[in-house]
Amino acid sequence: MSAAVFDLDGTLIDSEPRNQVMWAWLFERHGAAHDPALIASFAGRRGREVLAELIHLFPGRTVEELFAEAISYEHGPEAPPVGVVPGAVELVRALHEAGLPLGVATSGQRSYAEGLLDGLGVRDCFGAVVTADDVATGKPDPEGFLAACRGLGIPPERAVGFEDAPAGVAAIKAAGMTCVGVTTTVPAGALAAADHVVANLKEVDVLPGPALRVPGGG
Repeated sequence: MSAAVFDLDGTLIDSEPRNQVMWAWLFERHGAAHDPALIASFAGRRGREVLAELIHLFPGRTVEELFAEAISYEHGPEAPPVGVVPGAVELVRALHEAGLPLGVATSGQRSYAEGLLDGLGVRDCFGAVVTADDVATGKPDPEGFLAACRGLGIPPERAVGFEDAPAGVAAIKAAGMTCVGVTTTVPAGALAAADHVVANLKEVDVLPGPALRVPGGG
């Protein structure tokens, strides 16, 4: 392994419960039909792209208006709190200390991503941070992960990607990378395309080389 690229929401930060509540509030406040499966389909994807596919449910509204409204719920008093995925900070620091180039490929906006990484205290560990603002097409397209590998100067076939959502797993595999799925957001079966699946990042050990020890197989 010559590099590692991490998704952010649901992989380093346990934020998907909050994100799903935010999207559900958006649908409810506009009287738009939805169910848990539809709300779950936002996971790992750029919000604007999913809204564009569903804009027919919001007559008279634009994607930009809806996206701005959803984001405004983030710091509301009723928004669920977010936490750190167990083992995330420890794994990032261990890989960084081993000299491994690290990147982030997230569907979040840059200011959001940079703020979370700063909050975790690991921003300086990442040599490349690719956000929704930096790509033409979001996950499951591999563009973000390929861009992160380019930014690190490492061929994707020599990199491993970490993801919690099916769209992200598909993006990593389409990029030609090895994939570790993390079941913080969906059951293991939904991440079956990953090479390995773990409950959280405490299950991943850094070995000399560097290499990773991952329990089980995907």
